[in-house]
Parts: sequence; structure tokens; C-alpha cells
Amino acid sequence: MKLGDYFSGERLQNGSRGLSFELFPPKKEELLPGLMQTVEELQRFSPDFFTCTYGAGGSTTDRTLGVLKMLKQQYKLRVASHLTCVGSTIDQLRSYLENAKSIGVDYIVALRGDPPKGETEFKQTEGGLRYANELVSMLRSEYPEFGILVAGYPEVHQEAPSAEVDLENLKRKVDSGADVVVTQLFYDNEDFYRFRDRCEGAGIRIPILPGILPVISLASIRRIASMCKASLPAEFVDALSKSDQDDWQFNVGTEFATKQVADLLKSGIPGIHFYVLNSSKATSQVLDSVDWR
Repeated sequence: MKLGDYFSGERLQNGSRGLSFELFPPKKEELLPGLMQTVEELQRFSPDFFTCTYGAGGSTTDRTLGVLKMLKQQYKLRVASHLTCVGSTIDQLRSYLENAKSIGVDYIVALRGDPPKGETEFKQTEGGLRYANELVSMLRSEYPEFGILVAGYPEVHQEAPSAEVDLENLKRKVDSGADVVVTQLFYDNEDFYRFRDRCEGAGIRIPILPGILPVISLASIRRIASMCKASLPAEFVDALSKSDQDDWQFNVGTEFATKQVADLLKSGIPGIHFYVLNSSKATSQVLDSVDWR
């Protein structure tokens, strides 16, 4: 099934929405059983696919492919590999894509990628690519069998000089052949709705999936939000701050995410993408609370 078919008008008319989950490759082998337990738990929601991240400069190449291979072989799941331009020549990207194809990867999340740790700006590798739209173009022309997802930023990419330039960059990715946009995490749905309206005004017609990360720790989300420049509503932070107990912050965070997802579903989104951080508990609670089918 083609990637875009999961978000077709016919499916929406039947009240169904696309669903996907993002994983990351564990740093240690002994953490793999826990990851697979997370995958098994999330399967009860009948996701359309799982994605797995790819470290800066391809630092997790083998582990990323290892996780995706396990998902394909053990669970017969559709999977997507992240892929960035950081630290790789075009030939190295092709080599990775050939390996991904050989294990049955279905889709690629095509990203420029963030600068490696310790660096403040992206540097093009000699013989490599500079922009995500170039990676999308290469995929579409050389690897048409892959579906292609690209990133969108409701609150504007942290390196973009303006919202207008950021939208132009997204439009280039879409025009180069992307199938679906997945957004960066956000905590004010109005940011997403404004972004969606601006995309429509720019002629972006492919499905746009909101990316949701249920909060389970104030300290953790402050760190994550600071890295991607996502804003946290003051009232949400106040509620989380009332107690430093893990159970309190988990309950406040999942209740907030439940309301956020319920509102998004009412707005007619074609699907939703969860950043699960290799744990199923919070996401499962949110999906159960909205009576996901």
C-alpha cells in the first residue's frame, strides 16, 4: 500500500485516522527486549507504521537498521527509517538506502539533520547534500519504491530566519516529491492549525500529521522543548510544577495530551504521529482515553 493511501479521503469518511509511532535505536543491546515490549503493546492500536531515528552522521546506522529488521521479521510491520544529510556523502546515503531496501524498509523520513553535538551550524559534507529537498529529489528519482515523509515546524524551525522562509523550505521538499509532512512536537493546537492553514495557502496539498509527545516529566520536556524551540503553555507548566512526584507529572502530562489529541481529531486531521521515546505507557493511556479504534 502506498504511503498516501493511509490518509485517503475514503478512509477519513469512515472515521478512521492514520497512526504511527517513532522509536529510537537503544544504545545498549540489553535494552532491546524492552523496546520490543513497547512495540508489542502499541500494536493493539493497529498502527500504520513505525519509524526509527538515525543518529547524527549515521552514528546509529547499524542499530537503526537492526531495529527495523526486527520489526519487519518478527512482527511484519511497515517501517520507516529516518535519514539525514549530516556527515554522509551521496554514495554513503545510497549505500544506506540499499541496505534499507534489502531488509524491506517501506518509507524514508528525509531530513537535513541537526548539527552534530558540539557544533552550532550545519556543514555540508564534501560530496554530500546540503538540503532536505535535495535528499527528497534523490529518493524520488533513484529509489521510487520508498514512500517519503518530511518534517514541518508549526512554531518555525529554530534556524529559519522567518516563518515565510521556513514555509518556502517545506514547499520545496513537497514539490521535490514528499508524500507526507510530520510536524515537530507542539503543545498549543492553535500553532498547528495556523501552520496547516499557511500550508494550504502555499499550495501544500499532501497530508500533514501532527507530532505529539505526551509529557511525563517537566524536567525532561523542558530539555526537549529547548532543543527544538517548542513553547510550553504557562498553565501547563504551572500544573506540572505543583508536585515533583513522578505520578503527578505523568497524570498531568497524559491528561493534557489526551485533550490535545481529542481536539485535533475533531479538526479532521488525516492521522497522528506519536513520539513515544521507546515507552508505551503514556501514549497507550492517551489513545485509550480518546477511545482510539
